[in-house]
Amino acid sequence: METITGPTSDPVAQEPLPLNARKPAWLRAKIPGGPVYQQTSAIVREHKLHTVCESAQCPNLGECWSRKTATIMILGNICTRSCGFCAVQTGRPTELDRDEPRRVAEAIRLMGLRHAVITSVARDELTDGGAGIWAETIRAVREQNPHTAIEVLIPDFKGRWQDLETVLAAKPDILNHNVETVPRLHKQVRPQAKYARSLEMLRRAKEAGFVTKSGLMLGIGERDDEIEATLRDMAADRLDILTIGQYLRPSSQHLPMYRWVPPEDFARWKQFALGIGFRVVESGALVRSSYHADEQSDALVPGSRPAILA
Repeated sequence: METITGPTSDPVAQEPLPLNARKPAWLRAKIPGGPVYQQTSAIVREHKLHTVCESAQCPNLGECWSRKTATIMILGNICTRSCGFCAVQTGRPTELDRDEPRRVAEAIRLMGLRHAVITSVARDELTDGGAGIWAETIRAVREQNPHTAIEVLIPDFKGRWQDLETVLAAKPDILNHNVETVPRLHKQVRPQAKYARSLEMLRRAKEAGFVTKSGLMLGIGERDDEIEATLRDMAADRLDILTIGQYLRPSSQHLPMYRWVPPEDFARWKQFALGIGFRVVESGALVRSSYHADEQSDALVPGSRPAILA
């Protein structure tokens, strides 16, 4: 049986890092700027879109926007969930923009994306959790961008499987839903979500024939034995793609961070995950759900081809 080797951390016995703890060298991200970055920013602004890059304070914003790519966040900018790690604003949403699918598709066309990643806030107040808008967005993107692979990073829809089926019926290329953390920490990290429900969502998508993807954060208080057990749970559902990244505390109001995970640990977990059946693993301090998603698509989505850049 595949086992993990190397030192075992026990962050549970450690004190949290201070909010202003100095970042190690391996966490230095590219400073936003340059003409391509400005062009991407202009497309997002002109189409009145939200991006998780900005709303979730992604450290890769500079790198990704300079590559003329952005992760578009649909269904507004206010989430009905109050996850302990997430920088997206929590509250009661005030908008349901029926024209948003068209603008998303147009923005993706202007960016010339060969792989588009779309995510959303949770909209638990809607009877379908926003699944209808999700499906309209996928279809609009497909119509305007027939050569673009579409990856969707979706909420759990409170386990309403008919809403998941609505999204899957629109035929995205990759179905992504993040497990985020180990079971022991789930109530703190994702208080309105359930570990088993997230695994069930991924299992259902896989059984329906879709390429599936999920991700974990490290440094939020988990132990190595818990990481290993969680990865085995995910591999049991035959997940295709895994992302592993460093948790970065957005503010003093969010869950504390317990350690900077060194590059050698991320490399070790990558090899472990590949050894238990994941087909593609992106593991590193700055890795987020959509980081290098186009390269993952090239490896797993049949017929994926580069689009002509605008």
